[in-house]
Amino acid sequence: MIRKFPTLLTAAALALAPLVASAQVSPGTNLVGSMSQSIDSKSAVIGQQVVVSNVHSLDNNITGATMYGHVCDVQAASQGRAAKLQICMDKLNTRSGHTYYLDGRVVGAQVNTKSNAVNEAGGAVAGMIVGNILGKKLGTNVGGLLGAAGGYLYAKNAKQNVTIPANSTVTVQVLRARRQATR
Repeated sequence: MIRKFPTLLTAAALALAPLVASAQVSPGTNLVGSMSQSIDSKSAVIGQQVVVSNVHSLDNNITGATMYGHVCDVQAASQGRAAKLQICMDKLNTRSGHTYYLDGRVVGAQVNTKSNAVNEAGGAVAGMIVGNILGKKLGTNVGGLLGAAGGYLYAKNAKQNVTIPANSTVTVQVLRARRQATR
């Protein structure tokens, strides 16, 4: 009976090993990696492919993996409309050769947005010039001030596009994961 106990433990461990291996990527897992290419809200299109390399989990159960996804929502910036860029992750290939089909969302990324300060200053100056010209025609001295304020407010409402540069760090939260069966 004592000799059978280690054999029984070994058999139980081997039986549970696939369950442990398939539990590596579960809902709520955060995966961190580097964007392989630059992507911006001005030129991105829905369905555009995205690759994230050097992926690892926060607990380092997964390291050196590659994730594949696509742009699932994008909106270019315009007057009064902020830019929007959403990336959905679909697949994870681990270094050990396992493939997981994911439903994951980028929850953190290095996002660059161009400063709007030059536009705001230019809008104020252009507004001041136009306001000054109109004010002189109307016989008032406040046209420049009103024009500067209007130009600034118009430029302030002009939104800028966002860019996620290549090699920037991206954090993806897994909503669902399913391991592909091995053959």
